[in-house]
Amino acid sequence: MAKEKKSLNTKLYAIIVFFVMAGILATITVTTYKSRYNGFSPEKVAKAYAESIVNRGDGYNAYKNTIISKNYKYGDFIREYYMYPVIYRDTSYTIDLKTEGVKGYNDDSFIGDMTATDTGSLQGQVIDTMYPYYVQLIEKNAGWDNYDTIFTKYFDKLVEVREEIFGDKYMTDEIMFTALEANVSTYGDSLTGTEEAIDANTGVKLSEKTIGLYEEAFGEDTKLICKVKSVKAVENLDEYLANMDTVAINTIDIYAEDIEDAKICTIDVTANGSTVVDSLEIPVLRIKDTWYVDNTNVDTSELYSFYK
Repeated sequence: MAKEKKSLNTKLYAIIVFFVMAGILATITVTTYKSRYNGFSPEKVAKAYAESIVNRGDGYNAYKNTIISKNYKYGDFIREYYMYPVIYRDTSYTIDLKTEGVKGYNDDSFIGDMTATDTGSLQGQVIDTMYPYYVQLIEKNAGWDNYDTIFTKYFDKLVEVREEIFGDKYMTDEIMFTALEANVSTYGDSLTGTEEAIDANTGVKLSEKTIGLYEEAFGEDTKLICKVKSVKAVENLDEYLANMDTVAINTIDIYAEDIEDAKICTIDVTANGSTVVDSLEIPVLRIKDTWYVDNTNVDTSELYSFYK
């Protein structure tokens, strides 16, 4: 009598395939995430930090690559430490207290007639008035390394300018972000230049082509590229940590014992792929699996002047 053929256990096979595929997908997901997320690489995070400043003079957004963003969303950090003290300046607000139930200048009762009826022209006037002051802050402080001074003085000035133009004391974090980020963008345009803009529907010219400071220094259509020249380990980590600004890092809930490794990345800035126009050492720190730029121990001032 012929032996009966064993039938395939389809349920067991399906389970095995499911777990095999899940494992493969998990591996792909982790690999893809690590390849896209700069924080897993000391070289990538240092380069991203430098590129933000070199490409657009944008030290403001460069901080997203630093230890400031370890325990905070960057926007929340700015709100809690620099915006809320302005918005709630006549209250008992402190970093440790929540704003719920506290009446600040973002309350609707402070909205005046000009705020209520503004279609954007007065807001634009505030932004334009603030821009020379923003440039003055960047030039006086040689960049964004002293972010505490820039945030504090900029927002204090913004309160003064807005009250003068609008005639009321109304102030929100949205107003503050809008003005600052518009000024950051305009500053970037002054470096890179802008292309002529024409309305696609009407054909009306919206803006003229401008030549940026980078183009004046290195030629039209200049391309600035940041390259990682070298990465060196910090041999004496304890000594490095002992020399850190503990007040600054403790403020953002980071402590020396959290930092497991440190490296120094040297970045070369080249103009049009050849001439090295600047070089900068950027210290990076590893906390668990993620690397962050140590913004308490870096000098980026040359990145705001190499084209002069």
